[in-house]
Amino acid sequence: MKLSEYAAKWITERPELRARTVEIYTGLLRRHITPYLGNVSLGKIDTPTVREWRASLISAGVGASEVAKAYRLLRAVLMTATDDMIIVRNPCRIKGAGEEKPDERPVLTVAQVFQLAEMVPEHLRALILLATFASLRWGEVAALRRMDLALNAMTVTVRQAQVELDSGELIIGPPKSQAGLRTVALPQAIIPDLRRHLGNFTDPEDDALIFTGKRGGVLRRPNFRRATKWGETVAKLGVPNLHFHDLRHTGNTFAAESGATLRDLMERMGHDSVRAALIYQHRTAGGNRAIAQAMDGMINNANPDDDDGAAGTLALVG
Repeated sequence: MKLSEYAAKWITERPELRARTVEIYTGLLRRHITPYLGNVSLGKIDTPTVREWRASLISAGVGASEVAKAYRLLRAVLMTATDDMIIVRNPCRIKGAGEEKPDERPVLTVAQVFQLAEMVPEHLRALILLATFASLRWGEVAALRRMDLALNAMTVTVRQAQVELDSGELIIGPPKSQAGLRTVALPQAIIPDLRRHLGNFTDPEDDALIFTGKRGGVLRRPNFRRATKWGETVAKLGVPNLHFHDLRHTGNTFAAESGATLRDLMERMGHDSVRAALIYQHRTAGGNRAIAQAMDGMINNANPDDDDGAAGTLALVG
């Protein structure tokens, strides 16, 4: 059996895969695996063949992260072929080839977070603050509903996540892992902003989306980028390569700097693996509420003149 046929079958026989995962795997096959190895019989793929294929991707300028993803997919497919006794052993035996070494991402200061919130349209200000200080992914913050914000308790609960496929189809469902279902404590300093947003921009129904598009529908990422003039805005901020996900990265860093334990970080981030949390781990201290209180201290220190608990406009400090 040819690799292309077996790999396609490998995907279709896994109905538990999320739609976005299927899309990612299919794209990796189409771009990086099938053009090189698709017509090769499974039994003809040996370790030198895999090594040559990987070297070809690197020579073609494919990014290191993308090469690692493609390698992991090929390894998984061929591991199943081994289990099916089609091949004797998995030829993907290149040490470290499946490991990703992501580039260092920017971390904003507290002052920069509030400056960015001031630079975007008013109806998206609270989104910037919530995504940062609650360490939310785009899909999580875009799917939030009024009932998910408990302002008196100062928490936000993540129950759903929004996924946008390359086709433009939107899928809203539970987070991809059980750990993604979580309640995150919020710093008191951003509560006034969230309260104003709910009063001015969110419909009164419990299931109303907190953040919406221009016509009140689901907020899509491309529309958010256009509305905020993201590229132009972050360049003015002085961080031209800032991605939206870097807001979550920034929030995770703030949480770690507050003295969160590894378990606290995992729960706040929505991870069931210690690997991601270890990136941010610095020293041990209190729990989820302590993290939020420490963030309050960071915000107040950055804005000492604000004595009413509300987070105002902060000047960028170098």
